[in-house]
Amino acid sequence: MAFVLLPDGRSLDVPEGATAMDVAKLISPSLAKKAVAPLAKRPFAALAKKAVAAEVDGRLVDLTAPVPSGAKVRIVTWDDPEGLEVLRHTTAHVLAQALLRLYPGTKLAVGAATEDGFFYDVEPPTPLSAEDLPRIEEEMRRIVAEDLPIRRREVSREEAEAIFRERGETYKLELLRDIPEGETISVYEQGEFVDLCRGPHLPSTGRLKAFKLLSVSGAYFRGDPKNPMLTRIAGTAFPTEEELKRHLKRLEEMRERDHRKLGRELKYFTFSPEVGQGLPLWLPNGATVRRIVERYIVDKELERGYLHVYTPVLANTELYKISGHWDHYHENMYPPMVIDHEELVLRPMNCPHHMMIYKSETRSYRDLPLRIAELGMMFRYEASGALTGLHRVRGMTLNDAHIFVTPEQIEEEIRGVIELILEVYRDFGIKDYWFRLSLRDPADKESFVDNDAMWEIAEAHLRRALDSLGIPYREAVGEAAFYGPKLDVQVQTATGKDETLSTVQVDFYLPERFALEYVGPDGAPHRPVVIHRGVVGTMERFVAFLLEYTKGAMPLWLAPIQVAVLTLTDAEIPYAREVDDRLRRAGFRTKLDVRNEKLGYKIREAEVEKIPYILVVGKKEAETGTVAVRRRGRVDEGVHALDAFLERLKAEVAARGGSELAPES
Repeated sequence: MAFVLLPDGRSLDVPEGATAMDVAKLISPSLAKKAVAPLAKRPFAALAKKAVAAEVDGRLVDLTAPVPSGAKVRIVTWDDPEGLEVLRHTTAHVLAQALLRLYPGTKLAVGAATEDGFFYDVEPPTPLSAEDLPRIEEEMRRIVAEDLPIRRREVSREEAEAIFRERGETYKLELLRDIPEGETISVYEQGEFVDLCRGPHLPSTGRLKAFKLLSVSGAYFRGDPKNPMLTRIAGTAFPTEEELKRHLKRLEEMRERDHRKLGRELKYFTFSPEVGQGLPLWLPNGATVRRIVERYIVDKELERGYLHVYTPVLANTELYKISGHWDHYHENMYPPMVIDHEELVLRPMNCPHHMMIYKSETRSYRDLPLRIAELGMMFRYEASGALTGLHRVRGMTLNDAHIFVTPEQIEEEIRGVIELILEVYRDFGIKDYWFRLSLRDPADKESFVDNDAMWEIAEAHLRRALDSLGIPYREAVGEAAFYGPKLDVQVQTATGKDETLSTVQVDFYLPERFALEYVGPDGAPHRPVVIHRGVVGTMERFVAFLLEYTKGAMPLWLAPIQVAVLTLTDAEIPYAREVDDRLRRAGFRTKLDVRNEKLGYKIREAEVEKIPYILVVGKKEAETGTVAVRRRGRVDEGVHALDAFLERLKAEVAARGGSELAPES
């Protein structure tokens, strides 16, 4: 007899040569039991405990893998993240097998599990489109019904080359060449299908239950634009149909909230190939919302003693060599331009410019803290495949600021920034967020400035500021900026993903690089510390965030058009113009619709545009100086005196802090 060690520390006797599946059977017969009844009739809890793979001495293996005596063994089930990955990876193989059956001559490249599903990149003999997905899905279901055993086989490099050369799999041969000498090479076989893969996989294709193909798109081989463009077929898979349906429903909700779709429909922004990829054109509606956000945050900063500046979007490359960004960041910058013997580059960040503003005159300790702020435009190189509407662009405007402080002022200024962030979140109704303390990885001397003392002091300041405010936070090693630790405020987007919205960074490094000084009380020069901070982040990403969270139905104070004024007949046009004029003079953004169209048509159009209030004026309203009020969401609020309605609008705008930014249902 042999034995294995279980996660709870128990020792379990097993037969010599036992597989991971044998271990699972000995731990719990139900754990290894294969689901054979229709999923709809089986309780979810029973299926969730089914074994799909095993972790043996920290390495994921197939259930059919033999387990050495004395090994530490953990059985991986559907409800483990690794189990879901195994399920989806296996589904990717079934997809590839279906493609080879339906489209002989298809060349396979790379297939893998993803956070939400799986994909396979292929080179088909004929173009594929979304119309082909149902047919491919049907073939996948046939493969599942065949319940083909999935077997792992270790092969020599020569045998692997022979297998894939015979099949004409040129991409697999290239991947094979990149496997280091001495590393184990394995293939997985299911029926006639063979793939180069590390695994692990499910024991058979019949274990797959719920999957759906979702899209066909283009993808460069290995993500490199220099390589051939392939066809990527992507989908998702879950242990049960119930989970799959929930996920598909969430995807549909995400599509409804997609800021790219909303931005197009509500005319917030557009892109033009003649202008360039990743360079948004702000349309009047989007420009209005952006302007409101910009004025709001600038006013907040001015109230708190910030001094706003303007700096150029170009700079000499020497500036970034001094700052250290050239060494750490130049791959994300655009190529330099040589003009009049000067090498200029589009700036990827604003901080070096603000360092030079600080250096423009002699500073005293009495001048500190000095808070320099700017709505600064920056340009960063992003691969075309990474561009995503306003979320990921090549030109962006950051709500940026740099606070120059004495060492004694660090924590107080950090607290002030955090308090500003919390105030802004209250005003915008942002409630779903958490604080992440992003630290360096001490072992990574290339990605982070190599100065242990500097990092320890900066990290301690951030911790103390957070602790003094009683704010809980999570630490994330390796997420710091290259020159210092930072506090990132993570918000949950409408799609359920965490994204950094605000950031606070403590920096001892750039003041040293730029030789910044202030005259202390002793008359001697001293080095200031810089706090980098952004509150609403980039205007592009923040407006995208607002669009997705509100589904385009902005609260009154943010809405690009706040009130639509509609007429019943041409006879009411003079009064409608008077109402519109009163609203505009009171500071409201309006749309006057006096077209010779049916009222229902005009109302529906205003609803589609998500205008918060619709005012209808007819003969009676014109005679009595009133308006018929209709609130967004098809709520008829009856007739109101115009003066009373104006006061109501003013009160609602003034109470913007009470407008919770929550996903509209």
